[in-house]
Amino acid sequence: MSDQAERLRRLVESRQQATPAAPRPDKERETRVITVTSGKGGVGKSNFTLNFSIALQQLGYRVLIFDADIGLANIDVLMGIHSQYSLYHLLKKEKNIFDIVQIGTEGIRFIAGGSGFTDLLNLSEAELNDFADQIGQLNGHFDYILFDTGAGLSKETMKFILAAHETLVVTTPEPTSLTDGYAVIKMVHQQEEAVRFRLVVNRVADDREGQATADKITLVAKRFLGIEIPVLGYVYDDPHVSRAVRKQMPLTAAFPDSRAARDIRRMAEQYAGSHRTETDPSAGIRGFLSKMLRLLANSKP
Repeated sequence: MSDQAERLRRLVESRQQATPAAPRPDKERETRVITVTSGKGGVGKSNFTLNFSIALQQLGYRVLIFDADIGLANIDVLMGIHSQYSLYHLLKKEKNIFDIVQIGTEGIRFIAGGSGFTDLLNLSEAELNDFADQIGQLNGHFDYILFDTGAGLSKETMKFILAAHETLVVTTPEPTSLTDGYAVIKMVHQQEEAVRFRLVVNRVADDREGQATADKITLVAKRFLGIEIPVLGYVYDDPHVSRAVRKQMPLTAAFPDSRAARDIRRMAEQYAGSHRTETDPSAGIRGFLSKMLRLLANSKP
């Protein structure tokens, strides 16, 4: 690990000890749950999730990242941080929900998932209710909770997508990424037509390529699935992204003036301004948990 990453890790550890695990709750505000997914690995999904979350936070919103990538959880690695606790410790009742909320670069709060998400499918009814009670305590503490899921469509990923308020699908101009991204949308839509998607096109050469790539998915989805998929935006194929990964620092912190960082900030501004706080029963953590518990119960033999 570089000297810079080591200094950052020590700084974050000191802030973890000095800073409360979560902001004070706002009882008037419902938390919006967002799933971030992709059809295949290697498209920059976790990197986007991390930097998009930081960009939202820089706009004044309270944000929590849930690293729900069971096989390749790496939100902490992208920040050069070693996670002390994860969802596993919550499910084993060794820690409560605020104990496992950790603080990363730029003060972003995150929860490491690890093997804990696989364990969710095997919980008893009583254990599921305990889990729901813990997660429910997050409502009002955050404006946004982003679940960074694994690539593809595992059983766990499907449940998070179906329960979330909205899903961001990250793809690239590569044909395999496009095909797999559309396949995820199609399979989820066949399961639940009400799921809302937005498209993020990563690693584009220019806006023209971004638009052409987005059109290939949105037009097919409209023609064959009958759904409109808004395009959140495009992220330029910027060499600063890989440099930030090597530094183990988020792009928005390491190279805030880079083209890709500006693209992500622009998407955060657009997203934050594109919807109002929901007040219907499906809004907030309570609505998310209601759907999630029903899906988990139905998956048991």
